[in-house]
Amino acid sequence: MERKLVTILVGDFVGSTPAMETDEEGVLSRVVLGLDLVAGCVARHGGRVFNTAGDAILAEFDSPVNALKAAIESRSLMASSDGLSPKDMRFGMHVADVVCVGDDLRGDGVNIAARLQQSADPGEIDVSKTLYDHVRRVSPCNFSDLGDRRFKGVSETMQVMRVGASMDRHVYQSAPTVTAPKPELRANSIAVVPFRASGADDDQAFLADGLTEDLVHELSLNRSLFVSSRTASTALQTQDPVEIGETLGVRYVLSGSVRKLGNRVKLGVSLSRTSDGGMVWSDRIQRPFDEVLDALEDIVARVAATVSGRIDHSEIHAARMKRPENMTAYEYYLRGLEKHRLGGVSDRHVLEARDWFQKSQEADPGFARPVAMEICAWSYLPDFDLTVAERNLNRAMELDVSDPELHRIFGILQIKLNKDFDASRRHHEMALKLAPNDAYIVGRCAAFYTFAGEPERAMELLDRAEELDPFLPVWIVEERVAALYAMGRYPEMNDEARSLNFQTRRSRLYRAAGRVARGDVERGRALLQEALADDPTLSVGYVKSQELFNGPQVLDHLLDRLRQAGLPEADPTGSAAGPVLVSSQ
Repeated sequence: MERKLVTILVGDFVGSTPAMETDEEGVLSRVVLGLDLVAGCVARHGGRVFNTAGDAILAEFDSPVNALKAAIESRSLMASSDGLSPKDMRFGMHVADVVCVGDDLRGDGVNIAARLQQSADPGEIDVSKTLYDHVRRVSPCNFSDLGDRRFKGVSETMQVMRVGASMDRHVYQSAPTVTAPKPELRANSIAVVPFRASGADDDQAFLADGLTEDLVHELSLNRSLFVSSRTASTALQTQDPVEIGETLGVRYVLSGSVRKLGNRVKLGVSLSRTSDGGMVWSDRIQRPFDEVLDALEDIVARVAATVSGRIDHSEIHAARMKRPENMTAYEYYLRGLEKHRLGGVSDRHVLEARDWFQKSQEADPGFARPVAMEICAWSYLPDFDLTVAERNLNRAMELDVSDPELHRIFGILQIKLNKDFDASRRHHEMALKLAPNDAYIVGRCAAFYTFAGEPERAMELLDRAEELDPFLPVWIVEERVAALYAMGRYPEMNDEARSLNFQTRRSRLYRAAGRVARGDVERGRALLQEALADDPTLSVGYVKSQELFNGPQVLDHLLDRLRQAGLPEADPTGSAAGPVLVSSQ
């Protein structure tokens, strides 16, 4: 028998059988409309409907992330479809090895997806822990843990996760902006491929990720280098230097591996040309873990000398962030960073991230980075305190004034807490000065200029960020939507929002307001209903806390238009939607 590993989606139209007793034709019409809508979403996200049974639909996907996107989009679109409601369907999803019988798929995996669907509440999307483990690093949404459940015909208990709202801020959710023709090769340019954790210990992935990011940051301090960001290289899913060069427009690729054995670290590093894939040099480094940052400096110096022919040591030394004095603190910080990137996926990751960042601070009270990142992680939780956050950030700033991300976070906090745009501007400009080639910093700083009434400057920064990284996270690329809205360019804003590879809460809200501004209130209401179907906690109060425009004109118009579209004044569920602080992931 032919077998394959796939993601199974099972959707069912809720309550159709008893309803047919009173209105058979009307109910059948709604069922057909709903199943057709789901089938369209399945096709748009690369899936295939392999079976239907009455009021149910079964589909397969090669990608579990695409399967999630299809289910989430289906639920949202039902809110804006005449005669349908987001609660008309429920979904179950599972990743499994299944048997192919002609065009049909069968087996235990299909049964489990069906059981998950049957146990879900109307309007909900329940998935197996197996699927969650596949997508948690690249999830388009957050999840809540429903615990272990028993299903008929399944011998073991299964942990079930419930899909929540789409996640606006996730570093691994890229929005590709690569366009044809491919970019020309830039002078003095390099991409850093994420380092691999060699050996059988997957627990060392955090170390490989952390060292890669530090290498990118150190290289970007050299103004003579064009450094493509780590997310760009990650998104390509290839180690081929030629392919990376053609897509990112860089002349060199740095790749490597890392393995920690006790207190020693082994690094394997190679620099390759993208013109022919040939290796320029390679090196194997073995040092005590306490000296790993010295090893990174040596690598940076050698790369810069090869790629640009020179390295300005004084320039880099002035911008370099303060090192931790205790390398255990550095390891704890990297572990916290790994969990923080998953923060919006599940509150459990937020708590784990804070715990690691606190351990890092205890190990080295003079290390500033974990102080700032703990505040970012904390901002996801309902007990977040802006006043305490400001006090802790002031302490971190006293420890290290050369951390660009610390300046950016502090700049946002100055607006949220004190409405002090002058202080915020100073911090954002310092962040840009310290990290002019960091796509993430450049892209995130664009938000300040939109809020400060300079959307044209925001667009310039976003152009620069996309030049550095054509695979920026969705929540950076969507900043164009806010900037275009602030400029009153509503049709262009709508096109920009629709071009995102998935719709976020923010993109839908701006599209709804833009439609109302153009006089199409009906379409604005439909878009607002799609946003509420995705996240029922959305409210005027939430938008006011997130869209930090200086002065009332833009914000008041935005809120009035969203009210016309049907956005409630307060969260009807009584829960918070999203982080209080614009958080780094």
